[in-house]
Amino acid sequence: MDTARNTVLEAWMTEHGYSSNSLAEAVNRAIERLTGRPGGLDGSSVRAWKAGRVTWPKSASREALEDVTALPAVALGFVPRGRPSSTPAPPQQQEDPDMKRRTLVGSIAAAAAAAAAPGTASPRRIGMSDVNRLNKRFAEIIASDHRHGGQLGIEQRAAALADEALNLQNAGNATQRVRSNLYASAAAFRSSAMWAAIDGRRYDIAKAHMREAQALAEMSGDQAIKFRIWSHAGTMYRHMGRPADAFAANDVARNLHLTRRDPLFASLGLARQGAIHGTAQDRTGTRRAFELAQDAILRADPADYRPVWMLAFYDQAELDSLALSAHLALGDYSTAEYHAHRCLAALRPHMIRSRAITTTRLAHAQLAQGAPDAATATATKVPAEAATQHARVTRMLQEFGAALRATAPGSSTAQTWTEHTATWRMAA
Repeated sequence: MDTARNTVLEAWMTEHGYSSNSLAEAVNRAIERLTGRPGGLDGSSVRAWKAGRVTWPKSASREALEDVTALPAVALGFVPRGRPSSTPAPPQQQEDPDMKRRTLVGSIAAAAAAAAAPGTASPRRIGMSDVNRLNKRFAEIIASDHRHGGQLGIEQRAAALADEALNLQNAGNATQRVRSNLYASAAAFRSSAMWAAIDGRRYDIAKAHMREAQALAEMSGDQAIKFRIWSHAGTMYRHMGRPADAFAANDVARNLHLTRRDPLFASLGLARQGAIHGTAQDRTGTRRAFELAQDAILRADPADYRPVWMLAFYDQAELDSLALSAHLALGDYSTAEYHAHRCLAALRPHMIRSRAITTTRLAHAQLAQGAPDAATATATKVPAEAATQHARVTRMLQEFGAALRATAPGSSTAQTWTEHTATWRMAA
């Protein structure tokens, strides 16, 4: 006799956006949390549940599924062993399939309402729509960072949104999948606050954001956000002149399984490793890291799914930007200039902050090669807003001016630069 499909489970999966494979992955993670051992389900296991070939999953899988869905197995259409299934109605009395599905879904909703405490309103149900709303605002934070970068306002907005994501955790009922996504959103916002503080050279504050972001990322189980946080930490320590700590933090990011699955993440980890090697004055390590980073980025499939923060900034231009930084630190100024020109040619229009940083570094590379006129002409292309409001750019331009005056004291070029910076101060 043909088995009856589990239409209740199918309806729940459709409502919550699960495919057979993604539900299997979620249940496997829950099994590992509950038992300490990885689960062994795959998409075919879930398809067997939906098809009715498995009417009562094994205890570990069943408990994990209940953890993911926040519903008992019987409310998901499963039948305990030993309980007889209903005898099929005669053909002329069988229900319309769509009506049966609506009835079963309605029964689940009624059961959930009955489970609420007597005399109280049912708690709010937090769903993926709430997560998606937060992620849309995360995209706005990313866009603002690429325009301005390092601003205290960006840091404060990102931190406030992290708190909002955490408040949603206590605002109602949610499945394990939704809760994990909320933690991931909170971690993502907190890591953006961390990056804004790093970019603004507010390192003590950045470290406080980092610690909270790391804890949230662990609760989410999201490998991409773990990578982002630890990779940011490596960059922070590099800017602080602490290469040993930078290597250690970046190695945590590079050793995540995600980097073995996605060459783009592997490339970013290697490129940032190369930049740290430059700070550590390791020419061989720098060269090798960027060779591997270049190879990995060429192997990455542009069609693969990646989080918005990754898609918004990491590409060939960013790889060349990191190579520029590394070779400047090594004193290899001609190679630094080469990467600067490549970066500027490939930068996307929204990367306003990155263009200002790269232009400033190019000016340094040109000046170090004995070309003060060309270097000054390059430095004057940095927009006044970036020159006066972005802490990293401001510091690098101050260092450029000092180097220019030391290289060509009393020259018309040095005078031109002095007059140009005076217009920035007036604009500010």
